[in-house]
Amino acid sequence: MRVSKEQAAENRERILRAAAALMRERGISGVGVDALTEAAGLTHGSVYSQFGSKDRLAAEALRHALASNVESIGHAQDLTSYVSHYLSAGHRDAPGQGCAIAALGGEMPRSSEAVRRDFTDGVRSMVGRVSALIRAGSKRRRTEGALATVATMVGALMLARAVDDTELADKILQASRKSLIASAR
Repeated sequence: MRVSKEQAAENRERILRAAAALMRERGISGVGVDALTEAAGLTHGSVYSQFGSKDRLAAEALRHALASNVESIGHAQDLTSYVSHYLSAGHRDAPGQGCAIAALGGEMPRSSEAVRRDFTDGVRSMVGRVSALIRAGSKRRRTEGALATVATMVGALMLARAVDDTELADKILQASRKSLIASAR
């Protein structure tokens, strides 16, 4: 049965949302077409007709997830509130809705060039948005501050998700949050 252009676009968006969430939860290599079609409520055929290959789907789902990262920074009132949200237990405990950079960063060295290029663009966008939240200093100093802030936030979130001790994970987030907020003043 053929679907309308509108339905095809809606299906594509459902697939991208599901793939982006599953990739952040399980990693790119941990997402199979079966799990994806179940999460999206669609058939294998609809996935392959929309994307052709898992690599192409992974690249587009990554771009989708990274765009939502950058969008969330745009909603931040200031650097302190953004850092506080990013380095929270709620963000740590919801990787499927969280930062794709922290969720997938460890996989990037083994990913295709196209996926790594999209990931790199996402990092650049995040640094640019964080730089805009830094009010003082020259452009160069704001960029350096944003690079350090993003690296600290992503590293702290990855580490907090990796340890099997909730108390230690909370301390990692708290110490990183406290350090970044103090340096922002």
